[in-house]
Amino acid sequence: MMEHLELALMALWGVAGAGIAWYAASIAREVTYVTLADGRRQERSLPLSFKMLLPFVPNLNSLMSRPSFAKETAKADAMLVSGGYEGLLNGREFVALRILVPIVMGLVWCGAVFLGGAVMPDSLFVSMRTPLCAAGFALFALQPSLWLKDAVKKRHLSIMKALPFVLDVLTLSVEAGMDFISALQRNCASRKMDPLNEELLRMTKEIQVGSSRKAALKAMSDRVRQSDLKAVAYALIQADELGVSIGSILRIQSDQLRARRFDRAEKLANEAPTKMLGPLMLCIFPAVFIILLGPIVVQAMKGLL
Repeated sequence: MMEHLELALMALWGVAGAGIAWYAASIAREVTYVTLADGRRQERSLPLSFKMLLPFVPNLNSLMSRPSFAKETAKADAMLVSGGYEGLLNGREFVALRILVPIVMGLVWCGAVFLGGAVMPDSLFVSMRTPLCAAGFALFALQPSLWLKDAVKKRHLSIMKALPFVLDVLTLSVEAGMDFISALQRNCASRKMDPLNEELLRMTKEIQVGSSRKAALKAMSDRVRQSDLKAVAYALIQADELGVSIGSILRIQSDQLRARRFDRAEKLANEAPTKMLGPLMLCIFPAVFIILLGPIVVQAMKGLL
């Protein structure tokens, strides 16, 4: 009787696994976009677990609307905007996914682990089921936060790399007699669409619809929250307030950004030997053990045989 029950459970898990695999495959083919300031759509990739569980997020709306989640929702909203996912995913949905992903995906993982243990009952896999399930829950609990931090980090790094070159072009355009907004528009039209271009395009559109340059610069700084872009934005705001030439401010900021980037590169180069020490030691000791003690172990084994 127990054998028939186990076979029935295995069959049910197999059917459930096939259904989940079909759903995941259909969801994976969907492409997600964000809408830019000029109406164009830019592709943004979401993790497969997010795509699979987003249709179920509205079931947690009543829970997410509680005051206890307000701080987490606001923080997630700010990070999603900074990471370039505004309009595609909001803070309430993200916090709900942080609850759903470990529960649902963790249960699916545990089901797969126990199914594997049932298929291979005499293997070491059976004794490792509980640690594997715990590790799966922990991994899925950390995945949403790690994904969001990585998305923000990559976007900030892209902005940091592109900003000095954009400032050089703007400096040349302004010093040649072009006004700042026209220089921005020409720069946005001639460059490929990267994170910095998206933000500059949005800023120019805000100015065109009636926002002041100071307000648009401050909004961009608060939205992106990248240190180099924030420094440039506040320098331009001060130039407007004090009546200083924008061309000279742009040239100074470009020089400062290049100096800071050189300092960061020099710091990373100085840290490289220390970071390499750990992997080097891990590789040296096994190699030394194999080279020195390997022949001795082989001879001892031959003597025993």
